[in-house]
Amino acid sequence: MVGWNADNVAGSTGQGAVTLVEGSSFCISLQNGDIFPHHPHGVFHQDTRILSRWCLTINAQPVEPLGAWTPSPYQGTYIGRAVRADGRSDSPLTVERKREVGAGILEDITIHNYALIPATCEVTLSVDADFADLFEVKDGRFHRQWKRTRRFEGSSVRVEAVWQDVKKGVVIRAEGGEASTDGFLFHSVIPPHGEWSVRAVVAPMLADADPASPLLAANMDAVSSQGRRLQSWVASIPPVRIGNPSLERIVARSYADIGALRIVDPDNPDRMVVAAGAPWFMALFGRDSLLASFMVMPVNPPLALGTLQTLADRQGSKVDLLTEEQPGRILHEVRFGVGTALALGGKSAYYGTADATPLFVALLGEVSRWGVAPADIAALLPHADRALEWVRDYGDSDGDGFVEYERLNDHGLINQGWKDSWDGINFADGRIAEAPIALCEVQGYVYSAYIARAWMAHDAGDRALAAEFRERAERLKKQFNEQFWLPDRGYYAIALDKDKRPVDACASNMGHCLWSGIVDEDKALQVADRLMSPEMFSGWGVRTLATDMGAYNPVSYHNGSVWPHDNALIVAGLMRYGFVKVAQQLATALMEAAQYTDHRLPELFCGFSRSDCPEPLPYPTACSPQAWAATTPVMLIRSLLRHDAHFSLGGLWIDPVLPETWGDFHAENVAMGEARFSFDVWGSRVEVKGLPEGIVLHRGTRPSLADIAELDRLRRTN
Repeated sequence: MVGWNADNVAGSTGQGAVTLVEGSSFCISLQNGDIFPHHPHGVFHQDTRILSRWCLTINAQPVEPLGAWTPSPYQGTYIGRAVRADGRSDSPLTVERKREVGAGILEDITIHNYALIPATCEVTLSVDADFADLFEVKDGRFHRQWKRTRRFEGSSVRVEAVWQDVKKGVVIRAEGGEASTDGFLFHSVIPPHGEWSVRAVVAPMLADADPASPLLAANMDAVSSQGRRLQSWVASIPPVRIGNPSLERIVARSYADIGALRIVDPDNPDRMVVAAGAPWFMALFGRDSLLASFMVMPVNPPLALGTLQTLADRQGSKVDLLTEEQPGRILHEVRFGVGTALALGGKSAYYGTADATPLFVALLGEVSRWGVAPADIAALLPHADRALEWVRDYGDSDGDGFVEYERLNDHGLINQGWKDSWDGINFADGRIAEAPIALCEVQGYVYSAYIARAWMAHDAGDRALAAEFRERAERLKKQFNEQFWLPDRGYYAIALDKDKRPVDACASNMGHCLWSGIVDEDKALQVADRLMSPEMFSGWGVRTLATDMGAYNPVSYHNGSVWPHDNALIVAGLMRYGFVKVAQQLATALMEAAQYTDHRLPELFCGFSRSDCPEPLPYPTACSPQAWAATTPVMLIRSLLRHDAHFSLGGLWIDPVLPETWGDFHAENVAMGEARFSFDVWGSRVEVKGLPEGIVLHRGTRPSLADIAELDRLRRTN
């Protein structure tokens, strides 16, 4: 059964680093477990580095690393060897550090003595906290000067700091150690074939905590509570068995990473949302969280609902040029740290994105079909309508029918689609496109939003509103295919620039247009052929930019690299238009790529051809785990199973076309409304057990939401 028994491998950020993550907290260290302030390492809680130094020495020597692995995304084990005092290499002392991250960290340090004589050891654990903002650490530039005080008493060290009117603090405890301002000192004599151990705990001081209260009591519980969250997550997801063991391990890894990337809405502690990725983006991101929630819908529909509710609570209500907030706009990202002046917009929330707002409406339409309580959908509909008002009044500010973006200040994002690097949108000759820019995939997202709103209106009996949004969708689709299509190239322009000229680079963005359904049927084959051409398909996945484009660079962030989530949406688009064989080919390539990265797809990898490189080369600073990448295997399987639902129509669709090399597929505890069912797949055969009352299994592809007449026929039939 797939669950949390993923391969024991270390997540990394940079060469040799190990990343642990749990919700909005994470830890980055060297392979031996040490943390140094001059590296982008540390223990982070709510975007603040609460531990900047954590260094273990034995007899004044650092521990030599032997290996590190992560039994789960929030737990790490580090094995090393103590250096002999006489300098010989065959030391009898091994060191094991077991670490768990929560609000802080809990670490058990054990030294084993394999010698026939006792070993005398002086063990030091040096500690420090600089309370640097996440962005300061990431960029290596520190803007705030904290006034820090360090106190030690018994077996604990407390570091407190003040900057302007902000206070921070952390408490470190290690029983049996001699505490000092530098950390802890331990004297031990380890018997022959014996061991010595100590437990150390690091916990942030809460702003409302009583300094006289017993230290760490609440935080110790917060650290150990991760096991309970794990149990709750495992109970909510469908365990699967797959004939191909490697694929089963990939799905296991995805399940684990998705669970670890969930964070709590601080205003609604019972509501979970998915963060964008570790280590630097452990925050709610509009686009990332919405797309990841969509991709993992069959595994956990409540995650999508929680994401929608949390974004709705923070939906734009006013015009703010600094944060780019506008009425009805869905935010780009939220940060919780005090150093928000370093964040985009200088505040905790930044709204500069063109795609999150239509994606919000599209996801709500998707959620409405998976049996989520009608009352929850009804509560979100006013937010969807406000989002569509933003599309009309602000997104399409010039009234040409397309949603464009242009940053409103000198500090926001230049590009405000998913390719948001400064040079991510360019012409075929490499010239940078100038804003306002209308991205092709954003028009597809708007099309999906119109169709979703039309269906939700139709489902509620409001035929007039349904007709209005259906007409908007048809008008946008016609206009899009007239102005974005490049007939002499056989593909869609990535965008229109400030002068409404097509930005003619051949990019992967048009694959998202297949996914949304905005592509005309007579153009879909040419798009599919171009996406799978040697210039676009590396052998491991579709590149973000074709090799014959002026800006192509296989080691760039958005101009030639391969992004798993991008490819997952392309696979879904290929399946939507009936290109099954190439969808199977692309999905198989991605799954094979994951086998080279410890069964965990990274945020992106380099775009070198498979014929030139025998394995995919990771992008140097890719997030891992990352929400889009973690949900990619789920989305690939969902697409090739043709697994879909429409609760109000009483329909479940499963019509598998899994590649033969993937083997049989079995899933249990699959959510549909309040019920749970299981299904088994052998080739093209499907057997379903436990379907909710009134739900009928259909073979084939679920009709598009745009085909309201066919959906009405299904309703009458069922």
